[in-house]
Amino acid sequence: MNDTTSQRSVIEFLSDPKSYDSTVRSVDKYETHGSIVFLAGERAYKLKRAVRFPYMDYSTVAERRRMCMRELEVNRRTAPMLYLSVRPTISDSTGSLRFGGEADSGSAVDWVVIMVRFDQDALLEKMRGTGRLSRPLIRLLAETIAAFHRDAEIVPGFGGALGIRTVIEENAVILKAKADRPFDGELVARYEREATRLLANMTSLLEERRQQGHVRRCHGDLHLNNICMIGDRPVLFDAIEFSDMFACIDVLYDLAFLLMDLDRHGLRDHANTVLNRYLEITNEHAGLAALPLYLSCRAAVRAHTTVAAAEAVKDDSVQESDRDHAIALLERAVGYLAKPFPRLIAIGGVSGTGKTTLSRELAPLLGAPPGAIVIRSDVVRKQLMGVAETVRLPHSAYTPTVSEKVYRRIAELAATTLASGYSVIADAVYGMESERGELATIAEGVGVPFDGLWLEASPKLLESRIRARLGDASDATVEVLHAQLQFVSTPQDWVHLSAAGSAKDAITEACRVLGC
Repeated sequence: MNDTTSQRSVIEFLSDPKSYDSTVRSVDKYETHGSIVFLAGERAYKLKRAVRFPYMDYSTVAERRRMCMRELEVNRRTAPMLYLSVRPTISDSTGSLRFGGEADSGSAVDWVVIMVRFDQDALLEKMRGTGRLSRPLIRLLAETIAAFHRDAEIVPGFGGALGIRTVIEENAVILKAKADRPFDGELVARYEREATRLLANMTSLLEERRQQGHVRRCHGDLHLNNICMIGDRPVLFDAIEFSDMFACIDVLYDLAFLLMDLDRHGLRDHANTVLNRYLEITNEHAGLAALPLYLSCRAAVRAHTTVAAAEAVKDDSVQESDRDHAIALLERAVGYLAKPFPRLIAIGGVSGTGKTTLSRELAPLLGAPPGAIVIRSDVVRKQLMGVAETVRLPHSAYTPTVSEKVYRRIAELAATTLASGYSVIADAVYGMESERGELATIAEGVGVPFDGLWLEASPKLLESRIRARLGDASDATVEVLHAQLQFVSTPQDWVHLSAAGSAKDAITEACRVLGC
């Protein structure tokens, strides 16, 4: 029995409720270009297709078994509660298929990964479709990914400039094979040309990051359909097992898939939230210059895998829709490579004026995708003091000496980020002329525009807002506010905005000033 025949029989077997225990009444099936997942009762059974691509080989039973075992291993890092075992399907004496055990491995017709079945509504892709992706959830997701990357194995033998060059070349080969159906040949050529050009500029940076330990055994396929909620926590699953080259990558290249996935669905605000929270935890600002190239490669990969998935579907309307999505993804891949025009924006004012709210809402609207990088003094101060964001600091953490270090660190991060091509929003009181002057000097040195926005509201309103804060990085109290009102100098050359109204009013006025 050859692989093609055995797969057809195995698919029929796994599609039949009678193949499982008596509680199974129906089987739901989900297909991708590389696998088919059968949902039966309380379990999910994942079969790898008998296919071979330049980047993935499941063409033989032996290789599918090896990849099933590898999948179990790599995914138990993040989702041990989901990944149970690997089992063979075997042919009995009558020629009928059934599930076998370890002793039957020599006579296996095929292999499946067995997982705990979870509610499909718990997939983040499903949650996106129903508008249930909240900012707190997205921030928690960024924290989950940051922790995973922190603990992931360092693998300096992979990644770097060679790794991305290989991705670009393989993308180009696969996309060219689909030129004119559905991809436009000139657009494919433009992607290859522009990606190769940017890679040449990024080679030193990528090699530095590889040598410094930023290339790790990551997830490799980190998009919304491979993340689910288990209880109140996001869980990463279905990590890449079939290629060390795809899994052993720069942590920012891993993150880029999720950012691109959110961005392509019109959720740039969520993508921006993920990136900013991730940077607050990891301080990966020095690698941001590579992010546009990473986003582009991710979009190009998604473009050709979308076409491959469409070819496996028999529904003509679904195929046509998938091809349209693939074309849009390739256009996005080219768009990410466009020259950036960064800018520096400072949002100042005493505590309670809504600086952080305004910064977070403006960020997705400014600069290269997925928007500006917010550098917040409250977060920087906690980092310098070595405590969690919500830990309240003593008065000794707010001395002029410490504050000087905080503002110096903000300036350093701003300079690094602007040089990478990303816009910056600096969120701090900026109550002294020297602090404000340092930002203007940085913008001039990098050669980018600078805008300062100063938020104002009545002391009584500010007091009420401060008393209402919960779970925020700010340690400001009403007493702190009163002290600020005594020593803060108001900038004369910044644009003054009222913070007395709603957050929406402040955002509208700020956008008018900034032209966003």
